[in-house]
Amino acid sequence: MVIKGNARKGAKSLAEHVQRTDTNERIEVAEIRGVVAEDVLGALKEMEAVACCARTGKPLYHASINTRADERLTPEQRAQAIDRLEEALSLTGQPRVVVIHEKQGREHCHVIWSRIDFEHSRAIRMDHNYRTHEIVARELEKEFGHAHVQGAHVERDGKERPARTPGHDEMQQAARTGLKPKQAKEQITALWQSTDSGQAFKTAIETQGWLLARGDRRDFVVVDPQGGTHSLARRVEGAKAKDVRARMADLDANALPTVEQGRAQQLARVAEQPTPGIEEEDERRRIAPPTDGLDWTERAGMVAQQRSALTWVKAAERGAETPAGGKTLKFYEDRDPSSKPDTKPKRETSEKQLKFFDDKKPDKDIDRDR
Repeated sequence: MVIKGNARKGAKSLAEHVQRTDTNERIEVAEIRGVVAEDVLGALKEMEAVACCARTGKPLYHASINTRADERLTPEQRAQAIDRLEEALSLTGQPRVVVIHEKQGREHCHVIWSRIDFEHSRAIRMDHNYRTHEIVARELEKEFGHAHVQGAHVERDGKERPARTPGHDEMQQAARTGLKPKQAKEQITALWQSTDSGQAFKTAIETQGWLLARGDRRDFVVVDPQGGTHSLARRVEGAKAKDVRARMADLDANALPTVEQGRAQQLARVAEQPTPGIEEEDERRRIAPPTDGLDWTERAGMVAQQRSALTWVKAAERGAETPAGGKTLKFYEDRDPSSKPDTKPKRETSEKQLKFFDDKKPDKDIDRDR
């Protein structure tokens, strides 16, 4: 079992995500609690609206509970898992929405809570939430008899940290370029193992259309043929940063192009090539999404699916076009200031406005007393 989650904002984009029918075989709204609204969008907007009483930019907490395809939860077990996670995160009794998804034969559920503590007018803290996720997952695995999934925070028992899964930025880049992180790692690792020096490696990757550059935060970066940037240490299987420095000792890093220069060179090459049509590009991405090649029943596959989904949601928050409808998702998009009637009276611009006392008639009683 893998549990992931984080505090977030964007009620509308999150509602769009949990109700997507193009990427899920089945969607079921299992519960809406603690709000007046009876639909997912209304419930999440209501949760976000009450955040005005608390000083937080992320009034929601979105979590997903993922199990293997052969470990489907019963309704009772699902309710127990949600309540256990809710208690561990100190969200007991908070308004929540539960949506169940089924994708590629594997069922998982999304739970969205309000983080706002009405009694104290503040947001509930989410310290060490990743560790909390793993503690709850390990306990539930034992109670339900599910297979143990090795995590990165608890019950390590001397075991190595699980292999790193692609990050949010890497998933976005893969969606843009069509080159999955796993493919990039395989290509770079093969070139690394076939060479024995920095200069030989530089020549080898250039023959394959790649480019070696000096990183802004890392020693060396490789730029793929589509202009995507990759940390060299992360794209070589079994190599660490110190191994990369030792291999590249015969190269002058200052003579290499910067990341921006390398991207500009690669993009210039792409511009010279024929551009595929829109339909062809959409078909290519549909057939080969960036998360392909992962086992959906294992931890890496479940984590990759969740990160891929969050990539879509965060892109929608920034106003990007959604893959499904092509609409711009903005929480306040339905508020058009220009449509409001102008009820404020216009201020006078004549000199009368500046000569208030000159226009006022004198008080007779005051003049008589004088």
